[in-house]
Amino acid sequence: MKLTKFAQSCIMIESNEQKILIDPGAILLDEKTIQKWMHPDFILITHKHFDHFDENAIKKIISPKTIIYASSETAKEYPSTKFEIVKERDKFNLGKIKVEVVKAVHGHHALMPKGKEVREAIGYILEINGKKLYHTGDTISFPNEYKCNILFVPFNNHGVCMGPFEAALFAKETGAELIIPIHFDNEKLPGDKEKFKIELEKNKLNYKFLKIGESIEI
Repeated sequence: MKLTKFAQSCIMIESNEQKILIDPGAILLDEKTIQKWMHPDFILITHKHFDHFDENAIKKIISPKTIIYASSETAKEYPSTKFEIVKERDKFNLGKIKVEVVKAVHGHHALMPKGKEVREAIGYILEINGKKLYHTGDTISFPNEYKCNILFVPFNNHGVCMGPFEAALFAKETGAELIIPIHFDNEKLPGDKEKFKIELEKNKLNYKFLKIGESIEI
């Protein structure tokens, strides 16, 4: 299984001859990235914001066979795109890959434009070759019992998702063997990587910061 991180919260998973894109958004997007995204089998969207769903880019990369999964709120935001609607607690298969749609709680602050509040944030837990991969989407910390082997956890300390302290504690509770941080690439709202490293190490967590476009084999 090959995992590739792109800007903000976009993760590409390649396994069992399938390509899955999670949250392909507009932050730091260029033509080189679009070419790497081409012809995914499936796209999973966690919520409606442009840094997680770039409709123009998605129209370029999809094939007739691509299936896009998202919440009803996201579908209403982009009526010209065809979605399979999912919600918290739904379960479905992508070929041999099992997917569970899980809760997320998108944060809010006063600078967020009116109408851009997220009321249907979701995350995804994918089971691939016996490993559980959990992409939380944008979320603040909340009580849960979700467990995984690999966690894609957001941090930026600007209100819409977790800061370093709570993100590390959230990660510890999942029991993840590997933490891959996301959502810190926005130059206007950057995350403090050094503070997050301190918190992850304080909690004795195994982590890897991936550069934009960097891949690892699991």
